[in-house]
Amino acid sequence: MSTDDVLAEVGPRLRRIRKEREVTLAALSEATGISVSTLSRLESGLRRPSLELLLPIAEAHQVPLDELVGAPPAGDPRVRAKPVQRNGRTFWPLTRQPGGLQAYKVREPERRQAPEPRTHEGYEWLYVLSGRLRLVLGEHDVVLAVGEAAEFDTRVPHWFGSTGEGPVEFLSLFGPQGERMHVRARPART
Repeated sequence: MSTDDVLAEVGPRLRRIRKEREVTLAALSEATGISVSTLSRLESGLRRPSLELLLPIAEAHQVPLDELVGAPPAGDPRVRAKPVQRNGRTFWPLTRQPGGLQAYKVREPERRQAPEPRTHEGYEWLYVLSGRLRLVLGEHDVVLAVGEAAEFDTRVPHWFGSTGEGPVEFLSLFGPQGERMHVRARPART
């Protein structure tokens, strides 16, 4: 569908949404600050829609902009990862694009291993979903429980695996060029 075809459908869609909500052109004009004549021309297709006009209309109707312009539905967002076996571990890739940050769900079977710390470029973040994960990082030897996380520069000698007390499942986010995870949290309202 061409851009012109998509834009031609906006007017009738605007009229349908407004009528479904039982809103008059005058009431919509009052809510958006857009003149009645401009709204009428938009709905009849005599005025080309623009973001400056569509954003206040979307806000007034409390609908996403996509609904006004009839954007095609996004593809299925689910990641259907095929598990990969490597060195006794099972990895489920959770990212689709190569390069940059990569996310994996990892299942490590119950086994006792002597840690063999390694180094390489990158930055890693681990989050334990079930079981207990042993992490050797430099001079630290720690055990992470369910709900605990660790992050580290992979240039520091490191190793992680099962404690030998049962299997462990965890999420691993890895940035090959040293990218770091940034968690954004909204401040608590007082």
